[in-house]
Amino acid sequence: MAHVNPKAVLEGRIPGRPPVGMIIGMTVSGVCVLVALGLTAAVGGPGFWVGVLLAIIPIPVLVALSLTLDRLEPEPPRALAFSFLWGAGVAVLGALVLNTLGLLYVTVPIFGETEGHFVSATFGAPVIEETLKGAVLFGLLWFRRNEIDGFADGIIYACMVGLGFAMMENITYYMRAYDDGGAQQLTAVFVLRGLIVPLSHPLFTSMTGLGVAYAATHRRWQVAAPLVGLLGAMILHGLWNGGASLGLGGLAVVYVLDFCVLVALITVVFVERRGTVRRIEAYLPMYASTGLVTPQDVRMLRSMPSRRYARRWARRVGGTSAARAMTDYQLAATELALLHKRADRGVADQNWFVTRRDALLNLMALARQAFLRTPPRPGVPGPPWAGEGPSGFGWPGPAPGGPPPGPYAR
Repeated sequence: MAHVNPKAVLEGRIPGRPPVGMIIGMTVSGVCVLVALGLTAAVGGPGFWVGVLLAIIPIPVLVALSLTLDRLEPEPPRALAFSFLWGAGVAVLGALVLNTLGLLYVTVPIFGETEGHFVSATFGAPVIEETLKGAVLFGLLWFRRNEIDGFADGIIYACMVGLGFAMMENITYYMRAYDDGGAQQLTAVFVLRGLIVPLSHPLFTSMTGLGVAYAATHRRWQVAAPLVGLLGAMILHGLWNGGASLGLGGLAVVYVLDFCVLVALITVVFVERRGTVRRIEAYLPMYASTGLVTPQDVRMLRSMPSRRYARRWARRVGGTSAARAMTDYQLAATELALLHKRADRGVADQNWFVTRRDALLNLMALARQAFLRTPPRPGVPGPPWAGEGPSGFGWPGPAPGGPPPGPYAR
């Protein structure tokens, strides 16, 4: 069997071709992060490093929580990292410059000092910040549309952008709290921004993510859907900033609003996941003649617990390489079902559909061979999810020796 790069197949890119655009984007975003940090440090006091530390601490947990929504069909790590860096770098630096210029030359001269800051926070900042954060989502829609398979993907990318932006913004808030009020005020701000409502920016930008995801997976409203999503992000952001400036009552209202949005987004993700499971059950049986999937294998693929069980069994059978092969098989099968979803909606070019389908089937075949070419270990049963029925991962007789080929070789 020809060599296959599983990672390239799953990401839908040409093997061996470096993602030049992604590399340039991450480099530019990283430079913007350094510039933004330098400017913040230059105008700040001794609380700068305290702010940096406290802003970073919750990020691994928040990123992990966000990624749990995307376990059925995880997004490419490079694209997620780029989205995070864009939010932390380009969006933050652009917002810093534009918001400052708006205050100096527009809102304060027109409305005065107090009213000018309120108008800027409630109307100007949401437009500027959500446009800058949403720009990377529009870029993904334009350049990497095929990676966005549904609303969950749009939400995940939006969460990465929002978390990057929030992390950098929180540095400034924590630094000012420490410099102005010491440890007591810093603790209050950290509890408020880092623990109680750490997902406000991801929630705002998720509106843009929903619009972009709709445009990527439907033939209609290609332009209107992303713009409506961006408008929704601006409105939510403006309501938050306006409500937060009205004291405890305003804060309570926007907290409830954010919670309702969070519940709605989680509901969207789980409803869409059920739809993906139904597509797995509907489309994969048509490939039974290839020997790559049986009704028992479809049953394994339709739930996260059964997938984990299959990966644990694979590790017992053939160690780390077999577990990796099982993971690739599961992801390729899910991508195959989502590919048919695109075709049903008329957003998949026929030639691309055939090429993509064959690449995914080849990857599934390679992963299956990693088992069939590995002698079963004594005492390890066949695929436990199959019972007495057939499975593409069963041994059809004495298993031939020798290491599995390609990327699964140990």
